[in-house]
This record gives sequence, structure tokens and C-alpha cells, in this order.
Amino acid sequence: MHARHRERHRISRTGWLRAAVLGANDGILSTASLVVGVAAATSSRHEILLAGIAGLVAGALSMAAGEYVSVSSQEDTEQADLAREREELETEPEAEERELAGIYVHRGLKPELAREVARQLMAHDALGAHARDELGLTEVMTARPLQAALASAATFAAGAALPILTVVLGGTTHASIVVAIVSLVCLAGLGALAARAGGASPWMGMARVTFWGAVAMAVSAAVGRLFGTSVA
Repeated sequence: MHARHRERHRISRTGWLRAAVLGANDGILSTASLVVGVAAATSSRHEILLAGIAGLVAGALSMAAGEYVSVSSQEDTEQADLAREREELETEPEAEERELAGIYVHRGLKPELAREVARQLMAHDALGAHARDELGLTEVMTARPLQAALASAATFAAGAALPILTVVLGGTTHASIVVAIVSLVCLAGLGALAARAGGASPWMGMARVTFWGAVAMAVSAAVGRLFGTSVA
């Protein structure tokens, strides 16, 4: 018996990696921008921390709900397509076999071989073959709403805790500048790690997340100074 050859591919990470990176990035960026904006308007530690904690709680819940609803919609679509394929396999198996063979011909197999491959795969797992080769659905890429929601909420909260801890440990003196610097450094590190995990250039990941983070915090600080001479 031959040992089963297992390979680990980066694409298997996309389900949780996308949600986790989005959550952590948004947690740091949105909460840091909020804290920077409030800190630019007031020196009250209580008000700065209250704004940060409120942003953490609201953001984590919003991310969880948004991811769950979004990925659930994707899952509903996938299940509807699978139900349609299941019905067609029951009512028109010959037509479905020809359709599958046609897909393999289009991919480069000779018609005779394509028909044989389609016949054997249909005999083994007809729905799985059509899900994979006709619909493009695989176990790795399938929608997982709960996983996406939990990953987003947890990583958002972890990211949002960073600017809050910065204020707690560093005080309110020059809080907007300190929070911005610490957050940008962490965003750069997160961007590099995410890019590396996905097989992309770490420098590109660092550059894009740092640029947009700096823009968001600069705008928030300007708004805080312009409209928040008194936050009380």
C-alpha cells in the first residue's frame, strides 16, 4: 500500500487568514484612528479610554456579524447550487456525465479518455465531481460562516486592544503621536506577516497597510483638532 502523499498549500489558509487579517488590521486601524482623533481633541484619559473601549466592543461585534452574514450568503449560494446539481444527477445522469466529460475535453483530455474519466468519477462520487469541476467548490474553499465570524471578532479585539494599552501604559501626554507610531509599526508587522503567510512580498504588504493606516490616522487627528476643541 502506498503512503498517501500530503502537501500543505497556502490556499488552504485563505478561509481563516482573510478573516483574521481583516479583523486584526481593522481592529488596530479603526481603534487607533478613534483614539488619535479623541486624543487630538482632549487630554482626558477617561474620555480617550472610553472611546477606545467602546470602539473595541462595537467593532468586534460588528465584524463578527458582518462576516457571519456575508459568508452565510456565500454558503447559501453554494448549497443552492449543490441542491440543483443533486437534482439533475437524479433526473438526468447521462446528461450530467456528458457535461462532465465536456469539461475534461475543454481542459485538454481526448474525448474517449474524458468520457472514461467522467464515468469513473461519477461512479465514485458524482456530486463531488460536479461540485469540484463544474462549480469550483472544494472542501478547502467552502464557506464557513462561524469560523469567519469568530476569527474576525477575536482578531479585531486583539488588534483594538493595542492602542488602548498604549494609552494605559503611556499616559495621555502626546497620546495621539505615540498611539499613531505604535499602531503603524504593528500594522507594518501585521502586513508583512499576512503577506508572507499568503506567499506574497512582505515589503508590499507592509507598504500598503502602513500607507492607508497613516492616512486614516492623519485624517482622524485633523478632524479631532478641527471639531473637537471640547469633547465634554
